Amino acid sequence: MIGGIVPDGLKRRQQVRHGALIRRRRPAPRPQAPLDLLVVGAGGMGRAIASLCAQDIDEAGRPRWNVLGFIDEDTALHGSFFEGLPVLGGLRTVARYPTAQLVVSICHVDHHGARRRIVEALGLPAHRYATVVHRSAVIDPSCRIGHGVVVMPMVCALPGGTIGNHVIVRPQTMMSADVSLRDYATVAAQVFLGRGVVVEENAYVGAGAKVRERARVAMGRRRHGIPRPRRRSRTSDVGRQSAEVPGAGTRGAPARVFRGARGGGHPRVGGTCPSWIWQRRQRRDGRPQQGRADQVRDPLTGSWPR
Repeated sequence: MIGGIVPDGLKRRQQVRHGALIRRRRPAPRPQAPLDLLVVGAGGMGRAIASLCAQDIDEAGRPRWNVLGFIDEDTALHGSFFEGLPVLGGLRTVARYPTAQLVVSICHVDHHGARRRIVEALGLPAHRYATVVHRSAVIDPSCRIGHGVVVMPMVCALPGGTIGNHVIVRPQTMMSADVSLRDYATVAAQVFLGRGVVVEENAYVGAGAKVRERARVAMGRRRHGIPRPRRRSRTSDVGRQSAEVPGAGTRGAPARVFRGARGGGHPRVGGTCPSWIWQRRQRRDGRPQQGRADQVRDPLTGSWPR
């Protein structure tokens, strides 16, 4: 200071020094407490989601979720433990945890549609449902994700995709650009969805299915106990149909349900083949085309009888 005047250089050094002190004294952000979570359904998928959430951490290494336990309507499971977590009770038990978030895990093909019925029975607002996305999943920032969604490990979603409310996408699923998964849809493991594919509400895409571009997967209808697809869908509940139709299998891309012309089964695993497949293979093998009704490929070796 010269004659009561502070030089500009000294003033700047003091400002920098003063700012540095202020930055050091600024309190660190408080760590966010993990969110309480209830998993509806104590089956295999429910236990997998609970394990996934228990291991989920944020960028600072802090846990994101505090899994309280399972909610299940099976009274025989009440009070039991799975993976160290208790089964707290039925759906009425949710009222005891007003601040906890929920995720509905039921997605087995035998209980198709149960996820929607449970959500409607609970009648909770949208903010009470958690969205669980595994950190190994690659989701483009332009994709829109609803509430109550579960995206499991190694899922890839390209730009323009839409994942509706209460959708479950299982591991190693590839979603091309502009794919739309409507509410309550289920996509099993190792599925490929081509560009522009639309999976309608409540639809189920079976494991390993490959759906071509711009196809539409819809919920199947039932007639005489056998599910039948809608006319507008190219693949409808493929895995579900093949599981429920006796002697049926799937083939082709997109996958289609196949059943032999005389109720036999898939031609690659034995059973009676449709006539056109039988004739084509007979010509290929150079065998006569008489007596085809009693000539069946061996289911183990795949060879024709000599």
